[in-house]
Amino acid sequence: MERAPSFDTTRRLSRREMLRDVSLPVVGGLMALSLAPAVASAAPSSAPAQQSQGRPLTPTFYQWIVDLHPSLPQVNANFASSVAPLNFQIAPVQGFGIDRFVAEARDKSSTWDVYVGMTPFVEMSSLIAADVIEPWDNYIPQDVLNDIIPSIRNECTVNGHLYSWPFLLDIIIMGWNTAQSSQAGITSMPTTWDEYLADAQQVVSNGAAPYGAVFDAHGWRSLAPITHSISTNAYTSDGFFNFTSDPALQALDIMKQMKALSTPNVLNPGNTDGGVNDTPDENAFAAQQAAYYVKYQNAPLRFAATWPDPSALALGPLPKTAGGEGATVFWTTGACLFKYGQNKDQAAQYMNSLTHNLGIWKDSILGTPTSHPGQLPSYQSIYAQWNAEKPDWMQDWVPLVFDQLKVARAIPNGKFGLTQFNIGQPYWEKYLTGQESDPRVAMQAAFDAVQAEAKKSA
Repeated sequence: MERAPSFDTTRRLSRREMLRDVSLPVVGGLMALSLAPAVASAAPSSAPAQQSQGRPLTPTFYQWIVDLHPSLPQVNANFASSVAPLNFQIAPVQGFGIDRFVAEARDKSSTWDVYVGMTPFVEMSSLIAADVIEPWDNYIPQDVLNDIIPSIRNECTVNGHLYSWPFLLDIIIMGWNTAQSSQAGITSMPTTWDEYLADAQQVVSNGAAPYGAVFDAHGWRSLAPITHSISTNAYTSDGFFNFTSDPALQALDIMKQMKALSTPNVLNPGNTDGGVNDTPDENAFAAQQAAYYVKYQNAPLRFAATWPDPSALALGPLPKTAGGEGATVFWTTGACLFKYGQNKDQAAQYMNSLTHNLGIWKDSILGTPTSHPGQLPSYQSIYAQWNAEKPDWMQDWVPLVFDQLKVARAIPNGKFGLTQFNIGQPYWEKYLTGQESDPRVAMQAAFDAVQAEAKKSA
């Protein structure tokens, strides 16, 4: 068998490609993940599907997905004309809220058939516990199920059942502005957190940017991935993030040093979606106020698009501590099937069509005049196809980012998968702001607050 070609990631890319790799080779091509053998790409069905009496297929989407993926209307129009009518809606889920879904399930009803916007560690366990959703097992084609990248399939599975049909893959990485780092005399990518902090300080000292680094203050976007870069052995036996573990304490100290080099508002909540989006880090990186950035890959890609020269953007893996594990955090955003919805076979056909639509992936990877989503698919066969025959629109950042999946770990699913970070944040931030001088005291308070809430909910 011929070896799948790897992509050349050493050349300087065009403005549209929005990446200049700095001394970071990608070895072994896109599929250098020791994955199971890829199956043939599952083509979406175009056969007419039987419609439940009373209404057409009714998918509902988290607003941000619609905002980032402008080709969705075309996907919907093609499905409606070739498979079945659909009634596309925006979900009432600001700030990851699921109250409306739960309230309807109590009445054994659902306005919608499928929700596209669920992230397993965020709300999947709560939706299962509230009897709102059911597994996809009886509806997803077996070849499609087998084609899901194993670590992603595991993320989306509870007790052997697939509850999330994965769509969009995000991985926490590092991005930086090479125009600013070069101006500061920096010629290589930081590979340790000490180097990262030193480079960020050098950017400020040389006047290349007002601030050295920014990060998203939400714990699942900063504290957890920085912890993973040190060690993924940072969870309790029942799946809670162990705020008092040594890796978490080290990560908090790194964040404190990063904060000293960040914009004054870096800990503020975002301006939209209940504070989780349009965050200060995004605005600062877009305005080139800071050179280095820790967040999921689509953030630096999107906000570098506003620069005079987007090709100054570089992407790389998270730094790690000396002897650190070098891991990170990944998650997928996918779709759940409402137990009391209708049109379930059609919902599966729709998700098969949506997640295999190459127009979606072209726009996500290449970018459009209005958006650069920068998110990746979850199927082995798509990457195998791209390895065998590289599309002319493929970008060099794709294998670079995808390569991080082999070291990334998902945050464990659980009722407090996301909310533990919301509960703990006010406590650990006391160390970041100087209100508490001992990181262990701050993190113990965060851990205790989470456990108290868990005990009450039990």
